[in-house]
Amino acid sequence: MTKITAAITAVGGYVPDYVLTNDILSTMVDTNNEWIVARTGIKERRILKEPGQGTSYLAIKAAEDLIKKANIDPKDIDLLVMATATPDMMVAATGVFVATAIGATNAFSYDLSAACSSFLYGMSTAARYIESGRYKKVLLIGADKMSSIVDYTDRTTCIIFGDGAGAVLFEPNQEGLGLIDEYLRSDGTGRDHLKMEAGGSLLPPSEATVKNKQHFLFQDGKSVFKFAVTNMADACGKIMERNNLTSDQVKWLVPHQANKRIIDAASGRMDVPDEKVMMNIHHYGNTTSATLPLCLMDYESELRKGDALVFAAFGGGFTWGSIYLKWAYNGN
Repeated sequence: MTKITAAITAVGGYVPDYVLTNDILSTMVDTNNEWIVARTGIKERRILKEPGQGTSYLAIKAAEDLIKKANIDPKDIDLLVMATATPDMMVAATGVFVATAIGATNAFSYDLSAACSSFLYGMSTAARYIESGRYKKVLLIGADKMSSIVDYTDRTTCIIFGDGAGAVLFEPNQEGLGLIDEYLRSDGTGRDHLKMEAGGSLLPPSEATVKNKQHFLFQDGKSVFKFAVTNMADACGKIMERNNLTSDQVKWLVPHQANKRIIDAASGRMDVPDEKVMMNIHHYGNTTSATLPLCLMDYESELRKGDALVFAAFGGGFTWGSIYLKWAYNGN
């Protein structure tokens, strides 16, 4: 019997219309375009300005884009996995609302949260459901409204993050295409270096937590940068070694768009040239769970059946890892 693998068969995405440039940011906080570009590679990011809309709005738009492009019936979707660090609200899963909104009435859904590694972990989860043979169509969405938890007076975070969403459809494949291997890791000693301190069960909302700005994202930049550079690059190296992949065989590196210097370190470890590295951080910034699928959206037309892709991500917690995937179709 031919082994079933889980292949990506469609891609969709969405970014908001409003563009927050470095020049605009320089009127809000002590910074400038040259400083930001030199340290992060970011020139602009998209911000969701629609009143009363959250992460689900972004996710719905990305899912609808995929459904339209792939010409699929939402009722045929078996499962929707929602990768996000900024759910609409606590308790009620955002993915459940998204599934209903797009007409995926036969799907069950849940949220998956692992900070910036959420989509990477979601790829592993979606693949297992497909490989089991029980489900045929799994929709994985990565979406975050990071502007909702960013303090725009904090230069260490507000220059980095943007809003956006991306989606991929996983389906069974019997040609040996799809997710081949994964190297996923985590380390809880890092949770104090990248976090939103208040709002959870450990420190519930109060007048004091709001006054102290504890509902905004906090990042110890130096510690996070050092750990990310080492571990994301290490994960890429391990996935290549384990699968006997050479830099010539890797068609594309698909890295989490956290910081250009971190991406350069990972590509350097793999000996992959810049022209084989998917990069859109200059346009979107770090959209957290959405960076990987947004890369696929932007580069879809250049992808060819059989291409070897190496995905890599690093996130708060700490969480990180790498995935080796063979692309299943020729991009439009």
